[in-house]
Amino acid sequence: MLKGKVAVVTGGTRGIGYAIVKKFLENGASVVLWGSRQETVDRALERLRQDNPDWQVTGMAPDLGSYEEVARALDSVKKKYGKIDIMVNNAGISARDSLYDYNPEDFDRIMDLNVNSVFRCSKAAAAIMREHGGGVILNTSSMVSFYGQPAGSGYPASKFALNGLTKSLARELGRDHIRVNAVAPGVTRTDMMEAVPQEVIEPIVRTIPLGRLGEAEDIANAFLFLASDMASYITGAIIPVDGAAMT
Repeated sequence: MLKGKVAVVTGGTRGIGYAIVKKFLENGASVVLWGSRQETVDRALERLRQDNPDWQVTGMAPDLGSYEEVARALDSVKKKYGKIDIMVNNAGISARDSLYDYNPEDFDRIMDLNVNSVFRCSKAAAAIMREHGGGVILNTSSMVSFYGQPAGSGYPASKFALNGLTKSLARELGRDHIRVNAVAPGVTRTDMMEAVPQEVIEPIVRTIPLGRLGEAEDIANAFLFLASDMASYITGAIIPVDGAAMT
């Protein structure tokens, strides 16, 4: 589905991001995965090459807090592959602190990575995509962007903002043949969820009409569809992949 495409995936070393990277590789894309540290990037690359040594995958660890570093990193991808077709803004952090205990610096940190870095990556990637006739920007939102959550207000606030950025960029960049969409995962089984006790998970599952947690591959499948030409007339969409769950 992505044969000949070049994709960059932030937060691609584990969890949903890693599943997206693997799904794109399985479907013929060349992928550059980004992580917060070079050592985690190298470990992810080693795992992927063990799965398939023929996959075209490389990795980087640019500072997403610096537009100049993001732009340099994306320019190096363009120089290596000649283009960038798909930019996946997946990197993000969350918190569950109550408002009374919330450290304002932590709130700023969440907003910077979950919103500002998406702006930085999208701005730099869109300039390259426009040069080559278009592309796709995909963002990782969350089910809490629709409903909020009872604590940790910075995370849903950042995802509400991300949805607005997604819709606005879709309207702005459509004329340059750049589609912009987001996937809003529900509660998903990742490495972080492995540490959650079963007695905590079971009540969550009971609130999900499909009767199970999401799998990282469920989310990656949605990204694959939106990145592919099958979604060529979809832009500005925030697609929930949550089993119809509500918080």
